Amino acid sequence: MAEQTKVALITGANRGIGFETAKQLGEKGVTVVLGARTLGAAEEAAAKLKAAGIDAHGIQLDVTKSADRVAAAAYLEQRFGVLDILINNAGMTTADGLRNITSQITDADLFAVFDTNFFAVVGLTRELLPLLKKSQAGRIVNLSSILGSLSLHADPKSPIYASKVFAYDASKSALNAFTIHLAHELKGTAIKVNSAHPGWVKTEMGTSAAPMEIPDGAKTSVELALLGSDGPSGRFLHMGKELPW
Repeated sequence: MAEQTKVALITGANRGIGFETAKQLGEKGVTVVLGARTLGAAEEAAAKLKAAGIDAHGIQLDVTKSADRVAAAAYLEQRFGVLDILINNAGMTTADGLRNITSQITDADLFAVFDTNFFAVVGLTRELLPLLKKSQAGRIVNLSSILGSLSLHADPKSPIYASKVFAYDASKSALNAFTIHLAHELKGTAIKVNSAHPGWVKTEMGTSAAPMEIPDGAKTSVELALLGSDGPSGRFLHMGKELPW
């Protein structure tokens, strides 16, 4: 019997690392569902991949909206009946660059960043977990950042010691905690959960000063999405190398 085609949902997939992740997975034969805040943006991105011969579908998925999360689960259930790969790629940061203004952070900025980078990820993953449990090898990839590493932030010798953006960094630390806890809950199942650091990538968020190109920035997500049964779970990884929490 031929192996069943895997189905992946990638959030924030209409541009940047999310789009490139969908492209690379599609090129490997995975059916990709691209989520974006508007249906138009999602369908436009999916059309580009379809033109390249990839089985791609676009859906409206503003991850911060409960109704969109529920609708995404219903769509996947009706269309495919299963979800093999969830890549929680959508994210945001505040506009203060790399200036450390921790004492000045507003409640509004904290709530906005945590809503997208943490609470929405927890909510969407919870909504889709029943479909992931139907997969023979479910994979959850949480797009974190090395800036979420408490160990490196506390080390004066680390390369990120001077780069502190509190709302963003704290949201990624919380996301890493979710990865550890969910991986433990799902220990013994076919589902693997990992945090990915894509690297500092030339995206709208990463800016043109970043040293990595977008195709390289997607590689860690793709690798973790396609892990074999002997692959890790509950780990923080970049390009196959483990990072400190």
